[in-house]
Amino acid sequence: MAASFSDRLGEALAARRHLCVGIDPHRGLLADWGLADDAAGAERMGREVVAAAAGVAACVKPQIAFFERFGSAGYAALERVLADARGAGVPVIADVKRGDIGTSFAAYAEAWLAPGSPLEADAMTVAAYQGFGSLAGACELVREHGKGLFVLAATSNPEAREVQRAQRSDGRSVARAMVDDALACVSPRDTHVSSVGVVLGATLRLEDFGIDTGLPPARPALPVLAPGFGHQGARIEDAREIFGGLGWALLANESRSLLGGGAEGLATRIRERSELVGEALASP
Repeated sequence: MAASFSDRLGEALAARRHLCVGIDPHRGLLADWGLADDAAGAERMGREVVAAAAGVAACVKPQIAFFERFGSAGYAALERVLADARGAGVPVIADVKRGDIGTSFAAYAEAWLAPGSPLEADAMTVAAYQGFGSLAGACELVREHGKGLFVLAATSNPEAREVQRAQRSDGRSVARAMVDDALACVSPRDTHVSSVGVVLGATLRLEDFGIDTGLPPARPALPVLAPGFGHQGARIEDAREIFGGLGWALLANESRSLLGGGAEGLATRIRERSELVGEALASP
């Protein structure tokens, strides 16, 4: 049986690889690279990022919207980027933020997680605001095929604060409930790292969302996908203070700070940043 996403993530973290490299081919970045704002340009950027990240970063995270805007040509380009990642052994988190109920969400999960799908990734980001039970279709693929999920819990966009900090009838915030439900959603195949993690913004004060960072790491550890480092202003040196006990399986996501310099020197930037992130999170 092929290694699961949680096993591969555990191996990367043990090797002090905590960097998640975003693949965000939006118009401005494509211009920095001297590429056309089209599907071919997005594909070129994506495949170069995969090549530069292989064996260096923990994973890559293509933002699907920047491919989807080119229609079928964009999806064909993305399929080739994903194929490169599979060939290079680079885990992929598809940043799709899908959320729905019943057969609709199950179909989204099949598109992004089912083995053999043209869009197959190792994990996907999901929104569970219809209830954590709405993720059942994806949880089956997690258990059966060793895939992963990252559930939106506390995000940095200001408009989300009111919803994510809202109090449920049990007294917990919506964000806290997402974290608790993710902690409880452990696959029998999970050992050191859980297959289901959460998205927590690195620019936030998590206590404001009712999330307790003072607890010891869970067993297996809860993976945390953390956007906000680099261009958005969060400092990796502050990661332990920000995430506390939630930071053991931290994936520090950076996109623009790595991609903004263009193709030249990309591999060097990724390697240097990966080493810095690993050292910061290994420090006592």
